[in-house]
Amino acid sequence: MRSLAVFCVVVAIALPVDRSHAADPRYPDWPCSQAKVPEISVAAVWAGPPLGDAVNKWKDDAKVTALVPKLAARRTPLEEAQKGIAEFLAGSPDKTERGKLLFAGLFDTLNVQRSSVMTGLERVTRKQREAAEKIRSDTMALQGLQDAAAKDQAKIDELGNQLVWETRIFDDRRQVIKFVCEVPTVIDQRLFALARDIQQEIE
Repeated sequence: MRSLAVFCVVVAIALPVDRSHAADPRYPDWPCSQAKVPEISVAAVWAGPPLGDAVNKWKDDAKVTALVPKLAARRTPLEEAQKGIAEFLAGSPDKTERGKLLFAGLFDTLNVQRSSVMTGLERVTRKQREAAEKIRSDTMALQGLQDAAAKDQAKIDELGNQLVWETRIFDDRRQVIKFVCEVPTVIDQRLFALARDIQQEIE
């Protein structure tokens, strides 16, 4: 059980609870090694004609609003999305305007997805910080029980089992964070690729 206590201390300090350890002090809850870029700018991914009022009008086009979620979904292979873009614009009498509407919809949709993922990451980071403090506190309590002259084995076992559960949840979350940290970059890359395909179709 003492080895468990040592293990829990190691896990508890694996995620710093001091916000000053954040990679970028502007975003103390951002857990990823990648720099946090809160929003993608249109200019960063779109080199086509000015969007104009397409940024607002795309939601008024039933065909665009039906296609955008399919193209934006990460479960849709890029090749399939590219084919969908080509087919959609091939049958349009005004490729440029339809292409602008399609991009505007993808830009809005993927930015919302990206923002949601980033907000979730920061929310989980705050939970991890609280969990690390709880593990540290419970570990100290366990050590106190183990060092007591009159040991209460039932309490030692109960707290030990609780710590096993807490550290397991902590480590599972840490693995999830590591995986999800890649998602904003994946979204960025998808938006850039789809924007490029639309531009190629309308040129």
